[in-house]
Amino acid sequence: MTNSIETFFDAWGMADDAARADAIASVFASDGQYADPRSEGVLAGPAAIATYVNMFSAKPPGWTAKLVKSDENAGLIRATIAFGGMGPDGSEMVQHGQYFVETDGNKITRMTGFVGTGAPE
Repeated sequence: MTNSIETFFDAWGMADDAARADAIASVFASDGQYADPRSEGVLAGPAAIATYVNMFSAKPPGWTAKLVKSDENAGLIRATIAFGGMGPDGSEMVQHGQYFVETDGNKITRMTGFVGTGAPE
């Protein structure tokens, strides 16, 4: 299932909205749910999720999202994602998030994200 997670986050860096939507639809169940601290509640279905990801891609052009680590316990996948790109001051920036992912064995059914990795500051 990490391939599905990689495909989903690779889509965040795609320049073409239609290709992004196709990539997201290929890995999310038709009733799949997504939420993170910046989403307005729980998003349902690949189209709503793609619309949200389109906003990410439009705001910091050139930023990417990459799976850097994952593990699984009792059917739940924990994934650490690095969001990165050029900051407003021209220097490279990286922000990490952690996601918890449920699947039906083939597609992502639920993904919930958190800012940071849960490490004490």
